[in-house]
Amino acid sequence: MRIKWFSVIRVVGLLFVLLYHFFIKYFSGGFVGVDLFFTLSGYLTTALLIDEFTQDKTIDLVGFFRRRLYRILPPLLLMILTVTPLALLVRNDFIANIGNQIAVALGFMTNIFEILTGGNYENQFTPHLFVHTWTLAIEVQFYLLWGLAVWGMTRMAKSIGQLRGLIFLSSSAIFLTSFLSMFISSFFVDSYSTIYFSTWTHIFPFFLGSILATIAGIKNTTKGFQRTIQQWSKKKALQVFLAGFTLELLLLFLLKFNSIWTYLIGFLLSSMATSVMIFAARVLHEKTEEVNEPLAVQYLADISYGFYLFHWPLYLIFSQIFGNIGGVILTVIFSLLLSTASFYILEPYLAGKTGRLFTLEIDLKPYTKWISIAGGLLAFSTLLITLTAPKLGDFDTEMLVNSLKQADTRMAQTKANAEKGKASGYDIEEGVTIIGDSVTLRATPQLNEQLPGAFIDAQGSRNTQQAYEILKTNIDSGTLLKDVVIATGANVIYNYDEELDKIVDILPNGYRLILVTPYDGNAATYEDPLSEKHAQYVRNLAKKHNFITVADWNAVSKANPQIWVGSDNVHFGSDAETTAEGGNLFAQTIKTALEEAAQKPVKGQE
Repeated sequence: MRIKWFSVIRVVGLLFVLLYHFFIKYFSGGFVGVDLFFTLSGYLTTALLIDEFTQDKTIDLVGFFRRRLYRILPPLLLMILTVTPLALLVRNDFIANIGNQIAVALGFMTNIFEILTGGNYENQFTPHLFVHTWTLAIEVQFYLLWGLAVWGMTRMAKSIGQLRGLIFLSSSAIFLTSFLSMFISSFFVDSYSTIYFSTWTHIFPFFLGSILATIAGIKNTTKGFQRTIQQWSKKKALQVFLAGFTLELLLLFLLKFNSIWTYLIGFLLSSMATSVMIFAARVLHEKTEEVNEPLAVQYLADISYGFYLFHWPLYLIFSQIFGNIGGVILTVIFSLLLSTASFYILEPYLAGKTGRLFTLEIDLKPYTKWISIAGGLLAFSTLLITLTAPKLGDFDTEMLVNSLKQADTRMAQTKANAEKGKASGYDIEEGVTIIGDSVTLRATPQLNEQLPGAFIDAQGSRNTQQAYEILKTNIDSGTLLKDVVIATGANVIYNYDEELDKIVDILPNGYRLILVTPYDGNAATYEDPLSEKHAQYVRNLAKKHNFITVADWNAVSKANPQIWVGSDNVHFGSDAETTAEGGNLFAQTIKTALEEAAQKPVKGQE
């Protein structure tokens, strides 16, 4: 039994996710589209299980899992087999260690994989091609655990009323515990991605939908819901639906992924708004017997799962080659084609049925041989890519090599200082200490060339707060050299201003401070471009304190677009030539700032 107007909810959820991924600057809360799907899925799963028990007095658990498998696995396999070879068109950072990504996607464990590898949902320089399957992982985990749980309840329930009661109480308890886990955890985590990806803290929307299923349902409904159908007019049901949709629209524009309010109340509001839409749509279904859903809405709802699967990796690949707008257009076109073929043709074929694309019947059985050959070739290509893919991409390999070279240089410098009796002394040693992030690490060869003797401490994923801690350690150990360069900001933190102020305050008298402005070429797509704010704050600090000098990497980067072609727009260079050019520009920017700083007073003389 297909409930009219549920398709609208599916389409809204899909559009929210697409807007978020394509135009995050304008639709910062679009990630709640996932929670629309979660809530609706929890409702439908539970309602269908209740209906099955009502009819058969039991639940066919194997049949339930089989139906889920037939619906979930074919589009997932098609997406992986078609996308993996396409990834060869872009830099190999996207296929590095791709075997692990494929394994966890097919094993429905992507969310756990992202947590264990420290994945950040919004701020990965080279996002995983299949990171979006984290939602599928949580969904399948819900199906497995909840399917077993409801089946167990049917062994205890003697009537449909008892089963509803058991499901209602269990769902309420899990919903409350899961939501409180997200609420409380949000005060203590370093990265919100951890609780966003976690099954336990993000599963409550499913159970809010499940609670609603015990009240409304699909075929088997309660007497209370039947009274609601009689009491509500079509106009009232539509108004209630629009009220829920309006709240979702507000969240689309107002929520931000890294705001604590998103986790304290944002996801809850989205799930509640979706529940309101589900309830109203269920009433509208009964009130609009003479009205059919628009065919376009039905079509988009049918392919929404496949479209979601295809859009993210295709967008990553196409946007790397054709830019954002070109990437969006090509992603929409190919996602439509592939998800349509999957739902209307491939999936029926695999289930032993004849596919139907609108009014056209498509029987693939005569072409089984060719389909097997095509599938085999795609599978072989994917396997070959998986086996030959590097463990580390070019970027990570370069970072590792530069880290090892940097460590060797630092050991030699420390030894030289110790022999001079300076390493543990409190004298101010002439020289340059550079504390930086992965951008600095990328430019290490050029820094060593242009600033021989500089003490370079750079590491990937380092932020300004960590730079402060390293600076403090150098001060306490007496190893800080006279000219201190802080080159962080690529890895954004929201309290960058406080951390920069702390660096300024802790710097002892007698030292100079050189602050490098960060650059993020993707800033124009962000609603809140923190890298630009960070850069401007650095410039303002230099105006307030004459012992501070700006190494304006932000301005230099904008003046040299050639070093960003084919890159992630944060780490310069896509080949040896542009990487070397970017490294030389970065090193020259710092060298020029150091020459300027030499003409200024040290701290304490201003």
